[in-house]
Amino acid sequence: MDVQGGEELSLNMANKGPSYGMSREVQSKIEKKYDEELEERLVEWIVVQCGPDVGRPDRGRLGFQVWLKNGVILSKLVNSLYPDGSKPVKVPENPPSMVFKQMEQVAQFLKAAEDYGVTKTDMFQTVDLFEGKDMAAVQRTLMALGSLAVTKNDGHYRGDPNWFMKYVATVCMRKESPGA
Repeated sequence: MDVQGGEELSLNMANKGPSYGMSREVQSKIEKKYDEELEERLVEWIVVQCGPDVGRPDRGRLGFQVWLKNGVILSKLVNSLYPDGSKPVKVPENPPSMVFKQMEQVAQFLKAAEDYGVTKTDMFQTVDLFEGKDMAAVQRTLMALGSLAVTKNDGHYRGDPNWFMKYVATVCMRKESPGA
């Protein structure tokens, strides 16, 4: 087997099994960015914003991931930020059980979040959530979405606006500063 083929094989295997060496270090750094206190605040906001029928996740990164993974709660969240009659994402009556349908639901949320105003740099990739690769990126997207909802002040945001004030200030400063 040539070296290039071996590299391709090891790259493919890195996505399937445990991480070793450099990829383990990278994954460890990514996981350290996940904020459990922020998780609590985001769960609280999602429940207040969408209503108690969305339930609550088990505590921790894995519980949060499983709760959001099929895209239904994320879709309900972004829909709740729009007036009745103009919901951007179709939410299935029964949560999708097939992997590609779940990923499609997450992708619809991401498109709607971008249309709402979340910048591409604040967006997670479907694989970040679906495979739990970067749950901190999922948190970042939800923080950006909540911050925009507070900033728009159009009556659709529910919850404590102070949950997002720190982030709103930095987003506003970034947008107002020349050359940003």
